[in-house]
Amino acid sequence: MFSSIPSPNSGSFNLGPLTLRGYGFMIALGVLAAVWLAGKRFSDRSLSADHAAGMAMWGVPAGIVGARIYHVITDWGRFSGNWGEAFKIWKGGLGVLGGILVGYLAATIYCKRANLDLKTAMDVIAPSIPLAQMIGRWGNWFNQELYGRPTDLPWALEIDPENRPTRHIEEATFHPTFLYESLWNLMVVMILIKVDRMRRLSKGMLFIVYFVLYSIGRLWVEALRIDEATELAGLRINIWVFSCLLLVCLGILVKVEWKGRPSQEDLTEEAVSSDGATSQFRDGTSDPNN
Repeated sequence: MFSSIPSPNSGSFNLGPLTLRGYGFMIALGVLAAVWLAGKRFSDRSLSADHAAGMAMWGVPAGIVGARIYHVITDWGRFSGNWGEAFKIWKGGLGVLGGILVGYLAATIYCKRANLDLKTAMDVIAPSIPLAQMIGRWGNWFNQELYGRPTDLPWALEIDPENRPTRHIEEATFHPTFLYESLWNLMVVMILIKVDRMRRLSKGMLFIVYFVLYSIGRLWVEALRIDEATELAGLRINIWVFSCLLLVCLGILVKVEWKGRPSQEDLTEEAVSSDGATSQFRDGTSDPNN
């Protein structure tokens, strides 16, 4: 179908008199799409769609700061002695997990100020986050970064020599991990929306399901990537982080959705007991006024 996927010649493009950096443009486009979806989902719950924009105004700036801090911390060696590079966000380098965690804190503040139930809000925006990630990942394509191991598959990504690691300077095509993660996020969006429509999860748990699904995808993508990254015991630090996140979130789901809910037998016994008490009360035998 393809011989390979070409990379852009430049990390920016002209839009009339404006020159836009592809990385920032795709992130902004992802945010707009996320706000649109969140607004629609708020409306479906008979809540104001304005909450979507309100949460974005708090969460997006905080998320970008958190994402950059996470990236700098986990790739400390790249910035040590050259801290000016830590502020050049347009060159890439946003850690998704850091952005979500700090953005969550900002969303908590917004919900408190807006008198909005936090768990409901998290369920609403859960599919919006992978939607933003799905679009934002294409910023890595513009920067020719975060690709995977060399490959000659038909959908391999072409990388210019100046953007290749030294050990693979003779290789021309690589796994397009940005594309893999983008497609995975699209699947996560659809699954979350489907699960939400089933109305079987406890309030707030859809957000936890997002973490589970995203962590699974991120683990196999991280295993393919060859860009420089901090390692611990021979594994990329993000593999450790997302493995821990996956286990914690699975534990939360098991505790809340399986162990925390009454069994069908308990519900049946409760219903029978309730019916019996009601019947006795109607007969007057259990009326405390008798």
